[in-house]
Amino acid sequence: MSSDADLIKLYSGRILALAAEMPRTERLIAPDATARKRSPLCGSTVTVDIALKDGKIVDYGQDVKACALGQAAAAVVGASIVGTTRDIVQKGRDQLYAMLKEGGPAPDAPFDGLAVLEPARDYKNRHASILLAFDATLAALDEAAANA
Repeated sequence: MSSDADLIKLYSGRILALAAEMPRTERLIAPDATARKRSPLCGSTVTVDIALKDGKIVDYGQDVKACALGQAAAAVVGASIVGTTRDIVQKGRDQLYAMLKEGGPAPDAPFDGLAVLEPARDYKNRHASILLAFDATLAALDEAAANA
């Protein structure tokens, strides 16, 4: 079990700053798709709205109710998501999962800012919250494809 000092280090100033400065927190008025994902372990939720054009995300809104780690992940995703395709989002999610669960490297650009969450590897109970922004975005992309 990790010590209190380790937990304090986990919530670094950079993580807290990301959580406090989360971009794209306004929901979209007329999204192409919306998805909500919830972590059953901690109760964190992320709701994502996307607008698409030619297979790329052209607008994005999010409502994030999560711990600082989930908020920090959502902040990086929100800052980097516009202009990406489903393949890029899936790759970022897969790389984040590998970083957290398998000791892999931080995700590639445009999601390389998620490297700040490397210390969360040891906190398995936070992993689902950290992955929520990707999971909700992928669900929204799937919904949009199903409705196309």
